[in-house]
Amino acid sequence: MPKSTVNFNFNQQAIAQLTAPWRIGVFIVMLAAAWLPFLVPLSLAIADANLRSIVVMGILFLIFLVLLIFWSHWCYQTPLSLKAYGVYGLGWNRRQGVELLRGLGLGFSFTFGLFIIQGLLGWAVLAPAGDRLWTIIMQGSLTGLGVALAEELFFRGWLLKELEQGYGNKTSLASNAIIFAVLHFLKPLGEVIRTLPQFPALVLLGLSLGITKRRHGDRLGHSIGLHGGMVWAYYIVNVGQLVTYTEKVPAWVTGIDRNPLSGVMGIAGLCLLLWLVNQGEKPWLKRLGF
Repeated sequence: MPKSTVNFNFNQQAIAQLTAPWRIGVFIVMLAAAWLPFLVPLSLAIADANLRSIVVMGILFLIFLVLLIFWSHWCYQTPLSLKAYGVYGLGWNRRQGVELLRGLGLGFSFTFGLFIIQGLLGWAVLAPAGDRLWTIIMQGSLTGLGVALAEELFFRGWLLKELEQGYGNKTSLASNAIIFAVLHFLKPLGEVIRTLPQFPALVLLGLSLGITKRRHGDRLGHSIGLHGGMVWAYYIVNVGQLVTYTEKVPAWVTGIDRNPLSGVMGIAGLCLLLWLVNQGEKPWLKRLGF
């Protein structure tokens, strides 16, 4: 056997035998090393901040998708093909499609429901839709599904799988939710303090998404749909300017920066959502389509 092949196989075995924290660290270093050659020149070449962010993050996700195939091959002996994503719960079949649609319905209804309740309580006024509503709806659907696919494949797909290799189900689930919240909370200290209610909301959301994956046979379809539906609904309301707050109650109740999940009401709603998704395959829940 050629020397290079022996070394390559040895490296595979060495990676597979690492403990969970080391494996996660090695993967992140490899991902960053492959991304940096694109990040630096593109950051200098693209002046528009929004376009720059879209391009560099899009390239990061593409590199992540490619690296994930090799990582699955090294650690779980899957073929070097799209089938590798099945290890992390992402499949291309009717069952996943149905679960994706159910998750979209639940996430969309949940977020819109928070705004409707605020309106009924007199805390917000629902404005009429403008002429661009259908355009915003389409843009929101693409944004929601794109964000959900990327984040769910990373957090509830790859990261949760790696944590499960070294820890029990409860510890890995809780760790995954906390890491999810922390990485979404990387901002200046003043902003961290100002938006503090958002942190427990993100932890609750991370727990709900992780439990959703496990309750659906470790498939990501429902998690992607749930996450994507929430982002989609928030995008429509926020970009379409469909809600105006009356300021009868403080922002920490309704949601800081008009984000319904960054307030007491959102946290209460996420507690309810966590309980709901934890019901699993109970007949009454299935009848609701969730």
